Amino acid sequence: MSMIRVENLTFSYPSSSDNIFENVNFQIDTDWKLGFVGRNGRGKTTFLKLLQGKYPYRGRIQSSVQFDYFPYSIAEKKDLTKSILQEVCPQAEEWEIMRELSCLKVDPGVLWRSFETLSHGEQTKVLLAALFLNEGHFLLIDEPTDHLDVEARELIASYLKRKKGFILVSHDRFFLDNCVDHILSLNKTDIQVQSGNFSSWMENFERQQDFEAARNENLQKEIRRLRQTAKQISAWSAQAETGKFGVQSSGLKADRGYVGHKAAKMMKRSKQAEARQKQAIEEKSRLLKNVETAEELKISPLRYQREVLASLSEVQICYGGKTICEPVSFDVHQGAQVVLEGKNGSGKSSILKLVTGMDIEYTGRFATGSGLIISYVPQDTSHLSGCLSSFAADNGIEESLFKAVLRKIGLERNQFDKDICNFSSGQKKKVLIAKSLCEPAHLYIWDEPLNYLDVYARMQIEQLIKAFSPTMIFVEHDRAFRNMIATEVIKIKSS
Repeated sequence: MSMIRVENLTFSYPSSSDNIFENVNFQIDTDWKLGFVGRNGRGKTTFLKLLQGKYPYRGRIQSSVQFDYFPYSIAEKKDLTKSILQEVCPQAEEWEIMRELSCLKVDPGVLWRSFETLSHGEQTKVLLAALFLNEGHFLLIDEPTDHLDVEARELIASYLKRKKGFILVSHDRFFLDNCVDHILSLNKTDIQVQSGNFSSWMENFERQQDFEAARNENLQKEIRRLRQTAKQISAWSAQAETGKFGVQSSGLKADRGYVGHKAAKMMKRSKQAEARQKQAIEEKSRLLKNVETAEELKISPLRYQREVLASLSEVQICYGGKTICEPVSFDVHQGAQVVLEGKNGSGKSSILKLVTGMDIEYTGRFATGSGLIISYVPQDTSHLSGCLSSFAADNGIEESLFKAVLRKIGLERNQFDKDICNFSSGQKKKVLIAKSLCEPAHLYIWDEPLNYLDVYARMQIEQLIKAFSPTMIFVEHDRAFRNMIATEVIKIKSS
């Protein structure tokens, strides 16, 4: 057991004048299992890179452990998995690797397969197993669950619960609750550490937010009173200053010395009031430095002319003439939120694409209603580029509304003029979600919409769907989200 100490950490990218971190201080135990949470684009991955010494910074990071990072960069993915694991954990014995793979329910035969032939879930599991075999190292795990199905997430959570010594970046609340014992929260101006899982941290955080909001309301009242007082005093001071050179109603000249003295006193009082006002505003700023706002979102679902919007009967998705899933049948009713559940590779995304009208090979019967308007959020964000204004114009959505929605879900205004291709993964996903929220539609089809999205945005979207009940078909592996909004679960089984 040892400590990792961060003292007065300040960092900004050379291309930016804004500090991402400023005088950050905290310490953590290397035996802790820490969940790392915070808004998209705020610097979680950047902080992990600072721990690894990849960027210059001001301040001090003191640690006696070596940091390993997940996802581990693989130079030659065509190599055998066994060779790659020997590179990742050179001191580990083969029996130790076998033991870890067994804990993760990975077939040991993967060791003699090319790494690139492994599924995304298998790659995640074998790399985590290897990295945890580096004794005395501290593991930095950056969003391991994205694109993993529910079963794989539960298995990895169970595996991590038996380990110690890691920081885990994840926005999956259920996942965090099942494998961490501390929360590292990246706030607007600092990083804080709290004992417990995500749910206990969130409860305390919301309580603190309510407390600060109440104090803020009282403070704002005081600021308004000070502003009114300062305004009155400023007017009196100006009136007295004018009177220095005026003439009294009797026609006699005023005593300039006396009037000037009174004006000076008025001016002094005005300056003092202004100083009090500025001090109160500064106090307010300090008080609310970590308040996270989550405004209500809106959507404009269209009502379709019929009760059933789409229908699938005995549908099987095909690749290369071979079916990849067992027959699936379901109807999409007005106001339903239908979630497709199944393992990765079972054809869930292909079914979504089929309903949108894409050219997907399938057998069985499928139909959508005439004139059906669909809004689609794809899983992939790699195609996004250009500025937000051009994106809005290209997609026929109102720019001001689009940007207002982005602000509500946590995209900072200073990102608006940047190229979308330089956004973080979570920020890119927010662009696609905001686009969909701006599109009136009969049916919303979302493919893993929460990938990389921060917790605050996830909860906003939950409340939105509960409030407006748009007709939806979606794929999502975040159990908390699914339990909150799904009205129907359709299980897709691999053939």
